[in-house]
Amino acid sequence: MVEGRCMKCKKQVTIKDAKEVIMKNGMKAMKGLCACGTKVFRILGKAK
Repeated sequence: MVEGRCMKCKKQVTIKDAKEVIMKNGMKAMKGLCACGTKVFRILGKAK
């Protein structure tokens, strides 16, 4: 389980339906939803 900050709730939440993506600059990130339905995005670090 990965946590990220929801900008609508203004707190740390568990990301639902989390998918790992690689951004254009080569960094890894997790993309998913908050319980309130807002999109949550968390940058993890460099992809190997």
